[in-house]
Amino acid sequence: MKEKPDFHWDENKDKLNRKKHGVSFALAQLAFLDPCRIILEDVSHSQQEQRFYCIGRVTEGILTVRFTYRNKQIRIIGAGYWRRGKRYYEKQNTVL
Repeated sequence: MKEKPDFHWDENKDKLNRKKHGVSFALAQLAFLDPCRIILEDVSHSQQEQRFYCIGRVTEGILTVRFTYRNKQIRIIGAGYWRRGKRYYEKQNTVL
């Protein structure tokens, strides 16, 4: 049986994200449940740690979640309904 991922985040960053992008990090976790989700490395952001994007469908639409791995946990850094993530998701999940 596969273990459920363990998520965590900074509460202040969550509040800022909700105010700026209208998305809570609790909701952002749901993007990881999408069987068609896409995981991409964020090569342009951080030099100190490896960061990634999870692009997945949640009830409100296609959500992009910026995250990293720390201590075997998924640490959510930011999330939003960004057009670029949506376009990439739709392109990758189009059946020819």
